[in-house]
Amino acid sequence: MSETPAIELRGISKSFGPVHANRNIDLVVKKGSIHGIVGENGAGKSTLMSILYGFYHADAGDILVNGKTVTIADSKAAIGMGIGMVHQHFMLVDNFTVLENVVLGAEDSAMLAGGLDRARVELKRLEEEYELRVDPDALVQDLPVGLQQRVEILKALYRSAEVLILDEPTGVLTPPEADHLFKILEVLKNEGKTILLITHKLREIMAATDSVSVMRRGEMVATRETKDTSMEELAELMVGRSVLLRVDKKPASPGAPVMEVENLCVTDQRGVQVVKDVSFSVRAGEIVGIAGVSGNGQSELLETLSGIRRATAGTLKINGETIDLGTSALDAADMRARSMGHVPEDRHRMGLINSFAEYENSILGYHHDPAYSSGLLMNTAAIKQNAVAEIEKYDIRPPNPMLKTANFSGGNQQKIVLAREIERDPDVLLVGQPTRGVDIGAIEFIHSRLVELRDAGKGILLVSVELDEIRALADRILVMFDGRIVGERGADADEGELGLLMAGVEDNTKLPVEGDAR
Repeated sequence: MSETPAIELRGISKSFGPVHANRNIDLVVKKGSIHGIVGENGAGKSTLMSILYGFYHADAGDILVNGKTVTIADSKAAIGMGIGMVHQHFMLVDNFTVLENVVLGAEDSAMLAGGLDRARVELKRLEEEYELRVDPDALVQDLPVGLQQRVEILKALYRSAEVLILDEPTGVLTPPEADHLFKILEVLKNEGKTILLITHKLREIMAATDSVSVMRRGEMVATRETKDTSMEELAELMVGRSVLLRVDKKPASPGAPVMEVENLCVTDQRGVQVVKDVSFSVRAGEIVGIAGVSGNGQSELLETLSGIRRATAGTLKINGETIDLGTSALDAADMRARSMGHVPEDRHRMGLINSFAEYENSILGYHHDPAYSSGLLMNTAAIKQNAVAEIEKYDIRPPNPMLKTANFSGGNQQKIVLAREIERDPDVLLVGQPTRGVDIGAIEFIHSRLVELRDAGKGILLVSVELDEIRALADRILVMFDGRIVGERGADADEGELGLLMAGVEDNTKLPVEGDAR
């Protein structure tokens, strides 16, 4: 490797009003290496990379590219200096072809046909050189997310990127797709490219990077050669204390089914069937996990069971009461009355009102309970007392029930939702993406609360795109693909086997479930 770093940041600082997103940050990235950047939410990782890519301008500090101090006015300037970025949410035009997306913004001339012909030749070269094969004439909307990500990488390489920034690149990938991505990154590295990898998945950092830098509260607290560190050390550096990286739980002792779903079908507003003849059960004292890549019907399943979305067919049996979901007009309030709690996947859109104070959010959905209201009047003192108790029990920070919910971090917002639902002591808890956008310390806390609820004899249906989370928490694992359950496994399920199921390789094996009424 060259002794001149590909990228060097010196004393980078950036503030947004009173918030110091980056404080005097130094970073050296060797050429031809994969360099990881980790940190909790709000640590400043994305701000730092946005400065490098020209989205933001630093208040102070210098950026050096290949040893030369540069000014990066915008993303066009960054691209001109050989810096490309693959965003967490892809920047592609769905109804354009792969080729059209690759050349978009980098057309050679007004005579686009000639430019496309030249681009096609170059795209083919890049695909073969970097093992990034994808049909150049396919519409992006018809490609699976793994191939869409390849298009993003090809876009950057087409613009002659020598430094590639990837922001949470595996968030929407199956395990086999993630494995293939890291093989591609290794090929890119061997060809002399430099990779900056932002991820919260420490296992990926250990497997894929040569070195890793840790950020905490806007500061760079450590840089390590990956071979000389461990997930435990990195987690402690991120949080500032030791963190239990595994879920500490004893084997489940499940009882009778508390929720049984039979032949559930759901059609969305476009008339497309998104849940297709799904049947399963959840027993008291167990966590049933649903694994799958986002967009395979899990969201619609949770919304239907919680009463938010209407089903087209199917039955739900909860605590012995059978409900015909195809004809029922039950809503979320009716399901709560039947002792079903719901932690929605999107806490901002469905779980909280960010302009409300914490104490007001702490009773959303339960505000008609006699403890909090009588007729038209709310018992504000009782609501605040409840909020204070939940804040203490769930370690919600800052411990201020009067603070607007928008001013809490993502992890603490999630704790507000969890506290509200768990403290109602539901017999069944539906949980969607419990740790999405949540810091590693809060993840540890949330996992322990879910296990405690299971051990108290409650039934939990858990949906998560994080396969590690499913494997750590679930006692049984169902896999959804294209709206159907395509396989069922136990807690000791093999990751590779689950990955194949998530990719649509079907399986007819079902676990024998004692007491399951199916």
